Amino acid sequence: MNKTKTISRALLALAFIVAGVNHFRSPEVYLSMMPPWLPAPGLLNAISGAAEIAGGIGVLIPRTRRAAGIGLVLLLIAVFPANIHIALNGWPGMDIPRWVLFARLPFQLLFIAWVVFSCDLRKSYPYSK
Repeated sequence: MNKTKTISRALLALAFIVAGVNHFRSPEVYLSMMPPWLPAPGLLNAISGAAEIAGGIGVLIPRTRRAAGIGLVLLLIAVFPANIHIALNGWPGMDIPRWVLFARLPFQLLFIAWVVFSCDLRKSYPYSK
């Protein structure tokens, strides 16, 4: 197995698991990011946190890696409106310059690329045809 990919997977899993746990330890951080038009912010926070934990664990298990990777890509796309919201409106409770909030938007694409690389999502699978 490719050592770089193994390390990348481990770091990816750790990042998502830690972020997911943080949704439950410090929910106010994530709740403050949510656009006001989203319903049930507490429930959405819990769902996204649980999805990050499950995805992080799933990345480590060969049998679930592909599904976990697809799920994490979809999650990153789903939370992108919250990142746009704070870039446009500021992040309540945080003293972060607006330009930093805008500068972090392209990193979502890098996170998606990291998931695609680490989970081999570009590989062709016999059952995917």
